[in-house]
Amino acid sequence: MKAMMVVGTTSHAGKSLLVTAICRILNRRGWRVAPFKGQNMALNAYVTANGGEMGHAQAVQAWAAGVTPTVDMNPILLKPQGDMTSLVIQKGKAVERVTAAEYYEKCFDSGWSAIQESLKRLSEEYDVLVCEGAGSPAEINLKHRDLTNMRVAKHLDAPTLLVVDIDRGGAFAHVVGTMELLDPDERALVKGIVINKFRGQRSLLQPGIDWLEDRLGIPVVGVIPWLEQSFPAEDSLSLLDPRTPTPNSDINIAVLRLPRISNFTDFDPLEAEASVSVKYIVPKPPLGHPDALIIPGSKTTIADLIVLHKTGMAEEIQNYVAAGGTVLGICGGFQMLGKILADPEGIEGQEGRFKGLGLLPIKTVIAGQRIARQRTVTSNFPQEGLPVTGYEIHQGRSRLMEDATGTQSLFDDANLGIVDDNMAVWGTYLHGIFDNGPWRRAWLNRLRQQRGLKSLPTGVANYREQREMMLDLLADLIEPHLNLAPFLPPESN
Repeated sequence: MKAMMVVGTTSHAGKSLLVTAICRILNRRGWRVAPFKGQNMALNAYVTANGGEMGHAQAVQAWAAGVTPTVDMNPILLKPQGDMTSLVIQKGKAVERVTAAEYYEKCFDSGWSAIQESLKRLSEEYDVLVCEGAGSPAEINLKHRDLTNMRVAKHLDAPTLLVVDIDRGGAFAHVVGTMELLDPDERALVKGIVINKFRGQRSLLQPGIDWLEDRLGIPVVGVIPWLEQSFPAEDSLSLLDPRTPTPNSDINIAVLRLPRISNFTDFDPLEAEASVSVKYIVPKPPLGHPDALIIPGSKTTIADLIVLHKTGMAEEIQNYVAAGGTVLGICGGFQMLGKILADPEGIEGQEGRFKGLGLLPIKTVIAGQRIARQRTVTSNFPQEGLPVTGYEIHQGRSRLMEDATGTQSLFDDANLGIVDDNMAVWGTYLHGIFDNGPWRRAWLNRLRQQRGLKSLPTGVANYREQREMMLDLLADLIEPHLNLAPFLPPESN
């Protein structure tokens, strides 16, 4: 099997970004390449064409490779629920909700079988697999049950690249320490080191590179400079990084950084708008006066709703709307905007009925059957007749209350979202809504009109075209600094 492996000395070292770049580089060289991550713990999920859930990062990597995302590229997805448990998604379908101890007791063997089956199918279809590890391959307490790192590398006999984040400091210690903790057969697979996020002159780093190569007998095959551009992130660590404000922005949008936030990749297209500044805020008053507030998806909606009430943020949001503010809720955020959330079976962990924000006349009941599917609909608002694509991932079922008035359906499928008559409160189940360029611009133009600003053109491409340019840019930035020869079959070099 033709494959290479990318592991990191730590989480957030740059594995996902590097795999994405390598997939695009090999795709441009004419190879049929696919990404692979055996087990991913992530807050951002994507739904494939056949309704399977996978990590959003692996979907982006598939797009970088020029192929359609499939669950074989991420056969196990763990979605943290915020209470020391995770929802296990195996082969695209929800299996069960477990603690860490229960997961390794119940799901380890079936998980490894799923990984091997996916690798077999991918190897039959693609020329090269670019596999990504998770966290560090040298976590001593976890190695015996690690499904993602060197177990996969050894199964594939894959030449392995070790990437380290030098911006955090201690990079040489991280590399040497990781290599010392690997077993001899694991160390033998490591064929190169990549130093990532380097700021400064390469010549000043060279003595350290020489020492490292002499110490380990392994070449440093890449020194990747710090990338100023923003690229899609895999998990919530990216939300902790300082975000560069959009200069001279016309519109300011606040996104609630819920304790259990999920699918915040929904807002990448907004961050790519030159006239928009996106700021993540914690659920703590005061809210301030943004042009719009977005309540994103949540891994456990009721628990995050309770946080909004306890912190006073719920009342702050209600006052903001009463003063003329605009709020949009997506998925769990949509459910929170309603009057009632009920979980009669305690599926989210807290059985009972809970008071919502009361801004939309809906009631949501958490149900056992999970909905995960792609959708294509036609918009009614903010502009009629626009084609809109996206995907649903939710367990709640939302319905208008019997005495509901003052709302309109956002789309030709009324179950996917509503907006109040003032077009101040919006709610939808569609993830990826802002990927739709004309709809995104029409919605932003509503905010611009309130500010007395000129409308932006709505005849723009969807975000996927912008994403393609970003993926090419990523490959352009990294390829000159990376020697892939030790990791690929001879005929691909």
